[in-house]
Amino acid sequence: MAAENAKTAAPRPLAGLRILDLSNVIAGPLGTFFLASLGADVIKIERPKVGDLARKMGADVSRNRKLMGASYLATGGGKRSVTLNLQSEKGREMFRRMVAQADAVFENFRPGTMEKLGLGFEDLRKIKPDLVYCAVSGFGQNGPLAQRPAYDQIIQGMSGLMNLTGPVDAAPSRVGFVVSDSFAAAMASLATVSAIMRARATGIGAMVDVSMLETSLVMGAWIVSDYLNSDSPPQRLGNDSRSAAPSGTFATKDGHINIVCNEDHQFAALSDAVGRPEWKTSPDWRDRHARFSRKFEMKAMLEAVLVEKTTADWEDILARHGVPCGGILSVPDVLALPHMVERGFVQECGVEDGRVTRVAGIGVQVDGEAYGPTTKPPALGEQNDEIYAEFGFSADEIAALRADNVI
Repeated sequence: MAAENAKTAAPRPLAGLRILDLSNVIAGPLGTFFLASLGADVIKIERPKVGDLARKMGADVSRNRKLMGASYLATGGGKRSVTLNLQSEKGREMFRRMVAQADAVFENFRPGTMEKLGLGFEDLRKIKPDLVYCAVSGFGQNGPLAQRPAYDQIIQGMSGLMNLTGPVDAAPSRVGFVVSDSFAAAMASLATVSAIMRARATGIGAMVDVSMLETSLVMGAWIVSDYLNSDSPPQRLGNDSRSAAPSGTFATKDGHINIVCNEDHQFAALSDAVGRPEWKTSPDWRDRHARFSRKFEMKAMLEAVLVEKTTADWEDILARHGVPCGGILSVPDVLALPHMVERGFVQECGVEDGRVTRVAGIGVQVDGEAYGPTTKPPALGEQNDEIYAEFGFSADEIAALRADNVI
C-alpha cells in the first residue's frame, strides 16, 4: 500500500516546466499536449473571442459553435487558457512579461510572423537569455520554400509519403490522418524538452526550428537510407513488405489479416499454424531470400489456405503459434479491445456542457500509470484572472486590460 501511495504522489516528469503555447490546430497543440500530459504547465495563449481554429472543428456542430470542438478537445486537455491580443502594444508588452517567467515559447506561425510583432527569438532572448523557442512550420524557418503555406496533405505529398501509399496500380493516397503534423509534433516536443534540459544545465537558450517536411522524412528513415546508401528509389507496394515474404495483408474467409514473417523461425511457425509443415523444409521456401524473390507465388499459396477460415479464427490460431498477426480494425473496434481498456488508453478528463470529455492518452505509462491530460480542455480564456495574477498583474490591471480588449 505504501508503494502504491508513493506512486500516486510522484510528480510527473516535466512538473515545474512552464510553456507559453501560441500554436494552433495540430502540429503545435499536439506537441504541447504531450508536454502537458507529462506534467508541464502549458499556458495556451489565444486570440480574444476567436481562439484556436480547432475549437470550431470536429464532427459535433453544437460543440463547434461553443468553441469546444472535438478537434480541440483532442489536444486541449491538461492545459490552461488565456486570451491575449498580440496585435496591440499592451498585449505584446504583457507577453514579454510572461516570457521572463517561462521556460519555453511554442508556436507554429508562418516564418517571420513573430519577428514582425517584435516577438521573435532574437527579441525574446534579450528578456530571457536561457529561453527555448520552438517554431514548427511546413518547411522550416529558412530556405526557398520557407514562406509557402503548408498543410498536412501538402507535406504528405511533397515528402514522398503519398507516392509510397496506396495500391500499386492506383493513384497516390494520403495516410488517413494528419501524420505529417503528428510527426512534427512529436519531434518538436522532444527537441523542446532536450533544449530546456541544456538551458537549465548551462544557461544557454535555443531556437528550435522544426520542419514538417523534414520530420516526415525522418520517420521514413529506412526508405530514405535505401535510396541514399543503395541507390534504390522506393516504390509503392500497397500492403506488401519491402523486405520479407510472406508479409503483408492477406485475404481470409470474411475479410483480411496482416501477417509478418521477417525471420525464418516465424515462417516455420506459420507453416505449422496453417497445416503446411512441408513449406518450412522445402528448398523453395525455407530461405527468406528465396521466399522474397517469389513473394507473389508465396502469397497465392498462403491465401489458398487462409480463405478457409475467418480472420478471427486465424488470428487466434496464428497468435498461439507465435506468428505476428492482427486483424484490420476500425477506430471504434480498437478502442473497444479489452487490452486497450485495461491499459487505460482512453481517459476521461472532466465534464463539458453536461457531457464527459473522453480523449486518447499519449500511449505512455510511467510507473504503471497511463499518462494523459489531468484536467479538462479549458474554455477560451478560462484562466485569464488566475494566470495573469500569477504573472504579477493586479486585479485592477486585469480589469482594465479586459475593458481595452487586450485580453
